[in-house]
Amino acid sequence: MLIVGAKGFAIELLEVFHQMNNTNDIVFFDDISNDLPSKIFNQFPVLKSLDEAKNYFKKTDNKFSLGLGGPKNRKIATDKLIAIDGVITSVISPTAVIGHYDNEIEVGSTIMSNVIITNRIKIGKCCLINLACTIGHETIIKDYVELCPAVNVSGNVTIGNSVFIGSNATILPNIKIGNNVVVAAGSVVTKDVPDNCMVAGVPAVIKKIF
Repeated sequence: MLIVGAKGFAIELLEVFHQMNNTNDIVFFDDISNDLPSKIFNQFPVLKSLDEAKNYFKKTDNKFSLGLGGPKNRKIATDKLIAIDGVITSVISPTAVIGHYDNEIEVGSTIMSNVIITNRIKIGKCCLINLACTIGHETIIKDYVELCPAVNVSGNVTIGNSVFIGSNATILPNIKIGNNVVVAAGSVVTKDVPDNCMVAGVPAVIKKIF
């Protein structure tokens, strides 16, 4: 497995693989940073070019997972590695609690430790549901959404594409959040949010239009 990224969240994602007893052949990939060692924790190689990643896909394992945050960054990385024959893979922590009825998690999404997902939930492709988030019944989360740690999403919520929701934010029931939205950390969203804006506060109000 190739983990995209070699800092920050990528290190957290490695722990999930360790919990699943699945660290064989793991490598990290980062073709942007200039200050990385040749191995993470003196054990896991860091690939620093697309050519190295392509060779790994060809000779060892063509699967990759996203070890970086930010909806835009995750989309760029996914497209880049699919173009060299990588296969995007979902990662779900063994400590996540996921309901048994009518749930769908699309390819490439990452569900971190202590997340609670109830029933009749749809999570789109390449989403990041970070530590200790909760997602209530009949919620739809579209593609490339990031929920930072301890976000609480109530029931019957719809979250559009490429949305970033900061730590400890709360989305109340029956809310619709548009595409390309940023919800600031600690905000409480009490009414629908249109596309292309940033909201913040308790209750959350529009602070910026993109």
